[in-house]
Amino acid sequence: MPFMTIVQAILLLVVATAVEVSGDAVVRMALYDHPGLTPARIALFLLGAALVFGYSVFLNLAPFEFGEVVGLYIATLFIVWQIINFAFFRTLPTVPILTGGALIVAGGAIVSFWKL
Repeated sequence: MPFMTIVQAILLLVVATAVEVSGDAVVRMALYDHPGLTPARIALFLLGAALVFGYSVFLNLAPFEFGEVVGLYIATLFIVWQIINFAFFRTLPTVPILTGGALIVAGGAIVSFWKL
């Protein structure tokens, strides 16, 4: 695969994961920060649903076979999840999370790029 195609694919995966994790964070905020059936809660649920739908579109635009994109996606998801977790909830990853995350990223790279 040409270098620019790989770069474009990675950018699509980063956008997909950022959109998905943001959607998850928005739904979490709707569930826990806005009790009752309020317009704000409904708006947050709708925004979260739209973001999670957007993730699916961006993920499937990446020019990888579905089985290959999953490994790279999971690795990207872990990284973006930690960034969004800090941005939305001000929570830093612990050493066990970072250690497990390193294994996730390594596994994702193996699944996506190791060709027999």
